[in-house]
Amino acid sequence: GQPLGPRRLSLKPVPKLPDMEAFLSEARVRVKKRAQGCLAPELCFQAVRAATQLPFADGVRRERELFMVLLSSGQARALQYAFFAERAAQRWTTPGGASWSSATPQPVRSAAVIGLGTMGRGIVTSLVKANIPVVALEQDLEYLNVGRKAVMLLLEREAMKTERGAQTLDFHNPARLQFTVDFDSLRDVDLVIEAVFENMALKKEIFHKLSRICKPGALLCTNTSALNIDEIASATSRPQQVIGTHFFSPAHVMRLLEIIYGRHTSPTAIATAMQLAKALKKVGVVVGNCFGFVGNRMMFPYVQQAVFLLEEGSRPEAVDRVFEDFGFKIGPFRMSDLAGLDVGWRSRQGQGLTGPSVPAGTPARQRQGQRYSPLPDLLCENGRFGQKTGKGWYQYEKAGGRTATPDPWLHNLLAQYRDTHGIEPRFIDQEEILERCLFSLINEGFAILAEGIASGPEHLD
Repeated sequence: GQPLGPRRLSLKPVPKLPDMEAFLSEARVRVKKRAQGCLAPELCFQAVRAATQLPFADGVRRERELFMVLLSSGQARALQYAFFAERAAQRWTTPGGASWSSATPQPVRSAAVIGLGTMGRGIVTSLVKANIPVVALEQDLEYLNVGRKAVMLLLEREAMKTERGAQTLDFHNPARLQFTVDFDSLRDVDLVIEAVFENMALKKEIFHKLSRICKPGALLCTNTSALNIDEIASATSRPQQVIGTHFFSPAHVMRLLEIIYGRHTSPTAIATAMQLAKALKKVGVVVGNCFGFVGNRMMFPYVQQAVFLLEEGSRPEAVDRVFEDFGFKIGPFRMSDLAGLDVGWRSRQGQGLTGPSVPAGTPARQRQGQRYSPLPDLLCENGRFGQKTGKGWYQYEKAGGRTATPDPWLHNLLAQYRDTHGIEPRFIDQEEILERCLFSLINEGFAILAEGIASGPEHLD
């Protein structure tokens, strides 16, 4: 029975809430941690805070100001660029004239993965999640059982993330996921991904076997991070079916899939690999064949500069902090520990940069007339391969642990190393760390473009 006047919420005073400051400061810490280096989440937070402190009209004005800051920011332009670059990468071409517009993919109704190490496990998990039936093959029963356990654990974790649970992944059904040590099980699959460790002789032996066993149309993929695709293909009777599919670690999480064509790879094979990337919800990028392709080739000089900075006086945690504050998800040393230091070590041994094949009398810090740092080799010689062994550039709570803590053993090694080589340590500021590593990365990118290994800057980015 009372008159209803207009009740405009925006004209009411903002209620004062208890503990607002404490709540907001805690929220801000969480936002900064989750979105390191990113401007937008921080400004969204500021807009929410303004809503609790200012009258409505002032709060809206503040939000508009913050939005205008973002709208004209370099980060907004970069994110828009990244959005379109990802789509541009789907329109691939090769110097030979093959292209996305004319090549037709083959259907992939079943796949096989050879090798159940870190990469193989992640690849099997990705295929199962994409509803592609998989045969997982290992060299003997002992490795197979270890691999099977690890894959099942990954799949159970993934199933918990999906809302409907394990039924949707159906990975306990042998028609969808089969573990074997028998190469003959690969007779009928449409596509094989080899994911054994980086050893050319081993990969060639496997590909020779595959070209005898697999059906004629089957696509033969190698998950190599640096080795020559043409040399691997030379071991088969069907080089046109051989292609590089370089997954990034951890393979079931990382969205990038580098697709490398060799001299003889057919346009159909490239189109099929791109179609597979799409099915796995990954961004496929087609690149040419050279040592390290694009991803790792750009990574080499970046990580190399990071290691040089340690020689000169920095520490792994200081270098990583600079990159993580800048906005990288993970700095170069934490990344190396995650991927496994032994991978690069094996590759350097293969190139004759370290190990018994280095000629006697070679200076410790020089190879082929270039500056070289043996620090990563020293870590590997001490059995420090990163997270998998619980010790690398950092120490971890256990083998396979995830939490990196600075390691006094390593600090001590650096001090001894500098003494041995007569290096006077100096303080290195953030700007130098950022510029030396990033500019090395960018310069290598220009070299890759100049050589035509990538067909456009978007593919690199």
